[in-house]
Amino acid sequence: MSKRPDNLETVLLALELLRRIPRRGQISAPELHEQIEAAGLKRDLRTIQRQLEVLSAHFAIDRDDSSKPFTYRWKEQSAGLSLTSLTEQESLLLLLAKRHLEALLPARLMKSMDGFFRQANSRLLDPTQRKLERQWLDKVRIVSVTQPLLPPPIEEGVFEQVSEALYANRWLNVHYRNAAGKDTIADVMPLGLVQQGPRVYLVCRFSGHKQERSLALHRMKSALASSQTFDRPTEFDLARYDADGQFGFGDGKRIRLHFNITRDAGQHLLESALSADQKVQMRDDHMRVSATVIESAQLTWWLQSFGSDVWGVRRNRVTSP
Repeated sequence: MSKRPDNLETVLLALELLRRIPRRGQISAPELHEQIEAAGLKRDLRTIQRQLEVLSAHFAIDRDDSSKPFTYRWKEQSAGLSLTSLTEQESLLLLLAKRHLEALLPARLMKSMDGFFRQANSRLLDPTQRKLERQWLDKVRIVSVTQPLLPPPIEEGVFEQVSEALYANRWLNVHYRNAAGKDTIADVMPLGLVQQGPRVYLVCRFSGHKQERSLALHRMKSALASSQTFDRPTEFDLARYDADGQFGFGDGKRIRLHFNITRDAGQHLLESALSADQKVQMRDDHMRVSATVIESAQLTWWLQSFGSDVWGVRRNRVTSP
């Protein structure tokens, strides 16, 4: 999964800070830091302080530095933060973020940004306007490499409870029904949220177990975030979990894969390799390809999708990384 762009991070943080600075009374950086974290934006205090320094220099904000911690408020004659202050560029960024990141952002953050999303829609999606930013929304698209599928429906309230528990490191009680129709009610430790195509999965550990499992949110009949917190396991790494092929229905075992493929069917492998150590031997009418990959059901499906264009498949176990 790609990392959220830095400019989106900056816009979201600045907007959250501006809307929380009061016109009456004062608020300190530590208080804003606490509120920002509660809204789902994980930032350290120093980052909040630096952002406040920048905002104070460009907006009508009073900073009281007579004692520490410094406090902030809007100046008496200022109107505070008005949603109309969003530029076309900021509106475009917000709408693109909502379109592509909605399933991965904390539910409470999405809710707190509703007013900004409405304003961004109003600013860019007016059909009477021919803004370049509005046109950009129709110029970019992420397309599926497989047959497109509609996202399965998720029970009301499930995503909100899952994202809240994941964000706050709280135990989660789930009622889960697997593909075979078996019901399980259990407490799980939420560790990561992953979108794979149209589906969203929670990576977690069941209470009393150390092995990670992936639970599809659309198979949760209910979910409830507990008030009980846990210490996030330092040894768990979501990126490594993904790299080990867990979402390709594998168990992390690495193999050296060898196969023949016709030139036409294998042309794309010369542009997008299977691995960094991929090797290709050109033959008269085909290619002999070898690469180190994770053994998984997804790999098998991929090979089978070529039909008779792929043959001579051999898998050798790799004993060391």
